Amino acid sequence: MNILIGFLLSLIGIVLGWIIRWLVARFRLSSSEQKAQRLIQEAIKEAEAKKREALLETKDQIIKERNQLERETRERRNELQRFERRLINKEENLERKMSHVEDQERGISDREKELTLREEEVSKSLDTWRHELEKISGISAGEAKDLIIQSLENEAKHDAQILINRIEHDAQITAEKKAREIIVSTVQRIATDVSSEMAVTSVSLPNDEMKGRIIGREGRNIRTLETLSGVDIIIDDTPEAVVISCFDPIRKEIAKTSLERLISDGRIHPARIEEVVQKVTKEISQKIYEEGEKVLFELGIHNFRPEGIKALGRLYFRTSYGQNVLFHSKEVAVVAGMIASELGADVNIAKRGALLHDIGKGIETNNEGNHAEIGMELAKKLGEDPRVINAIGSHHNDVEPICIESVIVQIADAISASRPGARRETLDNYLKRLENLEKIAESFEGVEKTYAIQAGRELRIIVNNEAVDDAQARQMAKDIAKRIENELKYPGRIKVTIIRETRILEYAR
Repeated sequence: MNILIGFLLSLIGIVLGWIIRWLVARFRLSSSEQKAQRLIQEAIKEAEAKKREALLETKDQIIKERNQLERETRERRNELQRFERRLINKEENLERKMSHVEDQERGISDREKELTLREEEVSKSLDTWRHELEKISGISAGEAKDLIIQSLENEAKHDAQILINRIEHDAQITAEKKAREIIVSTVQRIATDVSSEMAVTSVSLPNDEMKGRIIGREGRNIRTLETLSGVDIIIDDTPEAVVISCFDPIRKEIAKTSLERLISDGRIHPARIEEVVQKVTKEISQKIYEEGEKVLFELGIHNFRPEGIKALGRLYFRTSYGQNVLFHSKEVAVVAGMIASELGADVNIAKRGALLHDIGKGIETNNEGNHAEIGMELAKKLGEDPRVINAIGSHHNDVEPICIESVIVQIADAISASRPGARRETLDNYLKRLENLEKIAESFEGVEKTYAIQAGRELRIIVNNEAVDDAQARQMAKDIAKRIENELKYPGRIKVTIIRETRILEYAR
């Protein structure tokens, strides 16, 4: 019984537990559904709120864009209206201008008719006056026109010459002052000997008996020496001296040195002569190269080929008007470098062109060209700068100078050649040059007397004051100077002075 009651109680407890559990579950399910329902409602409310906000924002944006569009539309409408008003104003202005132009054209047409009538009247009047003037003057209109043109032409030439003279005078005041400063500064910086080396053509003998030893048995010794050295040895009545004659200064130097050594040694016979001449020839060749290198080193000129150095060194044995050509070339290079530095030109090009300007004199060639042309050809072979080549060719105006360095080389060459004691010339050449100077001046019309003074450095000309006026005198001086440049060769420059004066003589008795 107790068991049955216990079972029933257990069954009742199970049923009650299941009922309670179901109720609890039911309650929990109801609570979750309510919570979910609340969440859904809140989400719906929130979505509706956001929707309303989005709608409001969209409406505001639409309103703003509509207002902006309306403003732009109004502005464009106003701009179109302004443009239309401007077009209307322009059309009105054009219409007024067209009307004004038409009025002016009508006025011009009327004036043209009036002018045509007046021109016809003036033309008739001119014809009448021309016939009257021709009758009165006795010359035709063409002749009068020629006279007027000639008068105007002479007057224009006179005025032009006066203007040219004034411009030249103003330019000379500045140019001569600057040029004088540069040249004086350059010359003052030169330290060279006044007297130049002279070519020695004779050999002194210890006694006259040495002449017989030099000649040798049946002339063998002298013939051997002449054949090996290429010179003429003259043995005459001159006491204790032998004269060596040869156009080539290097051969002359080889013969002179060889003969001096043979005389000093005392052994003079063909074999010894040949030995000495060969040895001296080698020494002279070495000296030529050394002299060329020495000058290049002293001037600071580099990158020079051996054949150019030899040609340059050969100038050591050449003279021109008694002036050593190598020393002259070196001096010209120094002067050109100074002038180039003063003027801001290329100093290296100026020095190089100046040093090589006479290099054609040191080249053995069969060409018939002058030393400037030969020097240009050598400079081209040596790969020199075109400006250097032009400076070589233009230093005697064989070609036109193309750069300022070429002109500087001309100036430096003239300075070196014309300085006191630099050169000497024979009396015959000197007198001939003075005579040619006076002849050139006397060939001009209106010249009365000419005098070549200051050793040919100045040509003084006296002209007829009635045949030559001041303007013509200036032009005559230029023409004479140009003819001297074209026809004569001279060192330095020649001053042309024209004197025009009026002398009136009366005697009181």
